[in-house]
Amino acid sequence: MQTNAQTVIDESVQGDEATFIKALNEKYSTLTVDERIRALYTDFNAEKVMLTSSFASTSAFFLYLFSKIHPEQKVFFIDTGFHFPETIEYKKKLTELYNLNVVEIKAEEWKHEFTVTDQTWKLDPDFCCSINKVEPLDEIKKNFDVWISGLMSWQSDHRSNLDVFEVRGGIIKFYPLIDVTQEERDSYIKTHNLPFHPLVFKGYSSIGCVHCTVPGEDRSGRWNNCPKTECGLHL
Repeated sequence: MQTNAQTVIDESVQGDEATFIKALNEKYSTLTVDERIRALYTDFNAEKVMLTSSFASTSAFFLYLFSKIHPEQKVFFIDTGFHFPETIEYKKKLTELYNLNVVEIKAEEWKHEFTVTDQTWKLDPDFCCSINKVEPLDEIKKNFDVWISGLMSWQSDHRSNLDVFEVRGGIIKFYPLIDVTQEERDSYIKTHNLPFHPLVFKGYSSIGCVHCTVPGEDRSGRWNNCPKTECGLHL
């Protein structure tokens, strides 16, 4: 893998992907969340860093950190066409509150309209996610070396096995919050008076599209009565 890593690791190991990622994890695992974020922009070319947010649940925590540490960072939001109205309002609120540089991406109109008419979320939720989430992001992902995501280990079995860095889908994934506990997250939100997504107060812990989200703890409300636990972006 070709990366624009600058100072993070000795050049002798940058050509060995596995060794490179291992060295990144060894360096970043002992850092605080703030230190990890600051280090990323020292160790990588900022123009090659991609950040995504679904503006769901407690995204204010994740976005607040970046707005303070690297306010120039673009925030890519995937408009699936099926978001709760509350999510759109939450996105607007956080964008204004933290002066975020939000860039919306979406599926081609004819593809999205097919999922509307076909009600693909009922018949094949994986295919619906692929059309409305995965494909639009894949179009821009190829322009970046590092993808920042706010995943935390307690959110699902898949996420519990992640480290701070991994290579997935041809890009370096960076999870600065991966070892932050739910209690630590909630405490930070309260201490800094950050706004929760309005649906949190109605029992929604994890919030996705209207058709596939119901109230529930952690991610139990996503794709209810279906073994699916991830949209496919992080698999």
